[in-house]
Amino acid sequence: MLELAVFGAWAEFAVRWLHVITAIAWIGSSFYFIALDLGLRKSPDLPKGAHGEEWQVHGGGFYHIQKYLVAPDRLPEHLIWHKWQSYWTWISGFVLLVLVYYVGAEFYLIDVEVMDLAVWQAVVISIASLGVGWLIYDTLCKSRFGEDNTRLMLLLFVLLVVMAWGYTQVFSGRAALLHLGAFTATIMSANVFMVIIPNQKIVVADLRAGRTPDAKYGKIAKQRSTHNNYLTLPVLFLMLSNHYPLAFASEYNWLIAGLVFLMGVTIRHFFNSMHIGQGYKWWTWAATTLLFVGIIWLSTLGGRMQADEELASLPPSVARFAEDPGFEDVYWTVVGHCSMCHAEDPVWPGLHWAPKGVLLETEAQVARAAQTIYLQSGISHAMPPGRTVFMAEEARAEIAQWYRRVSGS
Repeated sequence: MLELAVFGAWAEFAVRWLHVITAIAWIGSSFYFIALDLGLRKSPDLPKGAHGEEWQVHGGGFYHIQKYLVAPDRLPEHLIWHKWQSYWTWISGFVLLVLVYYVGAEFYLIDVEVMDLAVWQAVVISIASLGVGWLIYDTLCKSRFGEDNTRLMLLLFVLLVVMAWGYTQVFSGRAALLHLGAFTATIMSANVFMVIIPNQKIVVADLRAGRTPDAKYGKIAKQRSTHNNYLTLPVLFLMLSNHYPLAFASEYNWLIAGLVFLMGVTIRHFFNSMHIGQGYKWWTWAATTLLFVGIIWLSTLGGRMQADEELASLPPSVARFAEDPGFEDVYWTVVGHCSMCHAEDPVWPGLHWAPKGVLLETEAQVARAAQTIYLQSGISHAMPPGRTVFMAEEARAEIAQWYRRVSGS
């Protein structure tokens, strides 16, 4: 019979794979069209209504591309809509959020030293923040304030920094940065689903009905697309941050996130300027380097690992692993093989922080990490890493039996 823990791990892997695939497709098409749009050139023989054209070579062939700011006089029968990459990136990302942070809320989402939340409270806050964030952003874009795109983007940056700080006051450091990435990605995907595609459909409907489309729809879509362009790289950083405690377990993780958004601007400005024909803005790389050095410095000023809980404070679903008669033997096996790395002050040479911020020193920490220990050491040989600490097969079997006995799998 397929164990729930094993099925859950493979389900998470499958959804993560899908998420990466669709994200590559979305980001790739987004970067391509931004570069294409900025590289358009005027020519004397452009068709009526055409804004610019570009010749490209790829895969042994030549491509002649023309852009219409509103629409051509005759709409072709076959149109390719670039939307599903965005939709499935968000859908797969949300499913992954559920599998990792909602199902595993007591381990990954909640930090009792930050805010002692019930699982349902943490999940409600998580979902509500994504929806409310979009509503605030969309309202700002549609307001008179949003008519100035530079001013709007500065306010958006402030909003993102405030959200970064807010998330760190509610969730664990790991979950805070991940949620900031989800918050930003929700804005980006909603831009496609709620604004860009609907506006394009209005233009298409007008053309097919013989009406002249209003140019405002293209202008609005262009604004949202520009925002997506500058937000893409920070979202990638935030999604990867959960693997690096130096980013998420820092006391200044919210400020690190703010600097990452500035790095996204400087990097994209370099490429956007290059594509539009304004030359190479090398100063942007100097600015990016300084920002990154600032991030490295902030990460060393202090950090917080997961809470050092007592057994009595564990929720029943976790405490049962510590109440099992075989737990004492498992605990000393884990401490003996893992605590040289997974400690507040690791003793393994060259290791300054516990891998992924996971501590395995106290009984409460080992009980809370029961499923992870089972998957990493009980039924696989992932941990301890090869050629570091030898773990006998009997010890691995003991861990596996303990977890299966308690979980009923």
